[in-house]
Amino acid sequence: MESYQIVEWGAPLERRDYPDPEPRGTEVLLKVDACGVCHSDLHIWDGYFDLGDGNRITLADRGVQLPFTMGHEIIGEVAAIGPEADGVAIGDKRIAYPWIGCGDCGVCKRGEELLCMTPVTLGTRRAGGYADHVIVPHPRYLVDYEGVPTELACTYACSGLTAYSALRKTAHLGEDDHLLIIGAGGVGLNAVHFAPAVVKGKVIVADVDGTKLGAARQAGAAETVDNSQPEALASIMELTGGGAAAAIDFVGMPATGKFGIDALRKGGTMVSVGLYGGSLPLSTVLLPLKMLNIHGSYVGTLEEMHELMALVKDGRVPPLPIEVRPLDQANSALNDLRAGNVLGRVVLKP
Repeated sequence: MESYQIVEWGAPLERRDYPDPEPRGTEVLLKVDACGVCHSDLHIWDGYFDLGDGNRITLADRGVQLPFTMGHEIIGEVAAIGPEADGVAIGDKRIAYPWIGCGDCGVCKRGEELLCMTPVTLGTRRAGGYADHVIVPHPRYLVDYEGVPTELACTYACSGLTAYSALRKTAHLGEDDHLLIIGAGGVGLNAVHFAPAVVKGKVIVADVDGTKLGAARQAGAAETVDNSQPEALASIMELTGGGAAAAIDFVGMPATGKFGIDALRKGGTMVSVGLYGGSLPLSTVLLPLKMLNIHGSYVGTLEEMHELMALVKDGRVPPLPIEVRPLDQANSALNDLRAGNVLGRVVLKP
């Protein structure tokens, strides 16, 4: 098995070769056909998430040991199955749902694996898809994608699912309401594509990159705003007639979080998704006076993954721009993503 692994936090990935893993119990071995490169991979590569004010969450403190194989947008062909794995056959093509809990705690048994305190997420806690094979713990995490191009379908395991789950938290909007999407990178642009199938409101997209704003307009955004400009907030207020009904921040910087909250009307909903890092001061007075709702949204549930793929297979979601690169270009793909030079999604193929 060929893998590109973190051998030192923040250092270039190195190729390592291992024997092909053998599935046990309910496990399934996938021969990887493609794996998307996600912005959260940059934080995993660095080994920490920035909490702001000098505080960090480190992967080492959470038990991740090096060398480690990243990659959580995985798609592949079933190559072998464990003796207790039912409902899947060798040769089946599947997306691997990566957001897996321990399976034993109370929240997992209630089907709320995203709340598990000891997750076994593919590509963040256990070996992921920057390799030519990967072990999936159980067939229930394998999702059919028949009729969808392989290189596109793998991105729905995170980029698509994250966008869909965040949009669902704003599904209460009416036709005359406005939804502000902040950030038109891979996840934000996916949200623009999905919005007509999930949200009734008009979509406004804010970004600081003109190319990405152009892509958002082509994807169907009603309006776009450069949020680096001093008049950006005033523009939002004018376009919405006094403030957006909801905002989704797919960046997660202090400046973008503040912009989203400031752009809301009374009773507005803020959904925070991005993991860029930092901390955000909030007025304890304006929260009740404006009756604001603030939600954190992290990827999505297995149920939402199936809902999303039903929309995709039904032809209701336009495709995201995809650039395919060989697996041995994983380092350059990560560096381009960090530099902001990726439109849509880069997908690696072994």
